[in-house]
Amino acid sequence: MNEDHKKSVNEAVKKRHAEAVALSDDMAAHPELPHREFESSKKIVALLKNAGFEVEYPYLGYDTAFSAVLNNGEGPDAAILVEYDALPDIGHGCGHNLHGALSVLAGLALTELRALWSGRVHLIGTPAEEADGAKIGMADRGVFDDMAVAMMMHSVGGGVCQPNMDALSLRCRVMEFRGQPAHSVAAPWEGRSALAAARKFLDLIDARRECFTPDIHVNGVILDGGRSPNIIPARAEILLEFRTDSMAKLERVDEMVSKCARAAAMALDCEVTWKPGYPDFADMVRVPVLEEEVARILGDLGEKVSGVTPPIGSTDVGNVSYRCPAIQPLMSITDEPLALHTTGFAGATLKPEAHNAMARGAEALVLLTLKILRDESFRREVRDEFLRRRDLKKG
Repeated sequence: MNEDHKKSVNEAVKKRHAEAVALSDDMAAHPELPHREFESSKKIVALLKNAGFEVEYPYLGYDTAFSAVLNNGEGPDAAILVEYDALPDIGHGCGHNLHGALSVLAGLALTELRALWSGRVHLIGTPAEEADGAKIGMADRGVFDDMAVAMMMHSVGGGVCQPNMDALSLRCRVMEFRGQPAHSVAAPWEGRSALAAARKFLDLIDARRECFTPDIHVNGVILDGGRSPNIIPARAEILLEFRTDSMAKLERVDEMVSKCARAAAMALDCEVTWKPGYPDFADMVRVPVLEEEVARILGDLGEKVSGVTPPIGSTDVGNVSYRCPAIQPLMSITDEPLALHTTGFAGATLKPEAHNAMARGAEALVLLTLKILRDESFRREVRDEFLRRRDLKKG
């Protein structure tokens, strides 16, 4: 892209920047929990409708989701993802107000640049990232299957950006153990302790840990272990999460968890059943050629850019990444090394430094969108590498 085009992108972002800042600050002042983002989604939808997007809202059965399409003639489809849910007590401690508004800003800027591209830009409002992740259901229903790319930024602190965020696959189970109640002193021999079975299950998981690969993480808490110490517990419940670096390996860990549960129940003459706690979060299918382009764009915009660090959590963008080339760069909004999910990070999203970072992040998303929509050779290279990497993940 020539310098005149880059200048046009910068000017388009500047033109709509104040609207995005006002949106971000308003969401920060009025944080809304997952699936309850009614006012936030309404305000975003109003901005997009006024800018010429065709909007479906609510969307796919989610009361606070939306799909906004900017149709600019024949060409490929690109998706920009918008997050806007907050955390209990902390508010926007994950920065969704800032990087959600950043995605909206990128979409608004693209309305000013119609002469530079053809195709369709989709802004997709994705609620509840902090809960069960609406992107998971959207991916399952094929929303992203025909996209040339799906993208968003995620806010971070520390003064250094990354071209993508890696992620682990995640499965959650609610494990229920059932036994037989009895008085724990008068006739304990008549009982079968569901709590003892649940504890032995956790012991068996711990016994397997020395053979885990470094990417495997299994964590559980006892939600119910009985009501009174003088009664042998007839029921115990465990909430368990386990993570791995691929969906294929997730299935193997699932088999191990199942064996431990059945063995513990059998040893204590109890029964065990389980159900999903929430839908599976997929790991990230990374596309190096896409990451290299993002790193170049961010560097050209004056950002410090590091490599992609090992995954330390999960995101529903991973599910999108199994459907189409997807990327989620980390955009530093403050030089302070603030951790996510803190009140300090929530406060940082309100500062001029963060507002300026929002503009640069939006420029990066616009430049990446234009690269995808305008450059057929690059688009094909991204797609081919995505398919190869996905096949390797599926194993």
